[in-house]
Amino acid sequence: MSTLYIAEYASAPLDAKGRILPSFGYEEGAPVEQHVAISGSSTQSAAFNAQSRFIRVHTDAICAIAIGTNPTAVATAHRMPANATEVYGIVPGHKIAVIMAV
Repeated sequence: MSTLYIAEYASAPLDAKGRILPSFGYEEGAPVEQHVAISGSSTQSAAFNAQSRFIRVHTDAICAIAIGTNPTAVATAHRMPANATEVYGIVPGHKIAVIMAV
């Protein structure tokens, strides 16, 4: 089974130019972690924590994601390759949706 791994953070460490450091998420514990199964239909996470401002998303399969109040992922938009990790700024209470993509 393929999985989308989501770690939520209240803040992110920044370099001198304001960019998120590449090691983001490894030194400090995430307040909330979620795992969402990746399938052929769009599946939503639970709502993000009220203190969360960033998420670190890792996928072990090719997928597509959407983020919002009631997101629906479509296989043709915002594709992530297998074994990819990305960081996104988020709004507390929003969700992430995921679907398989090729």
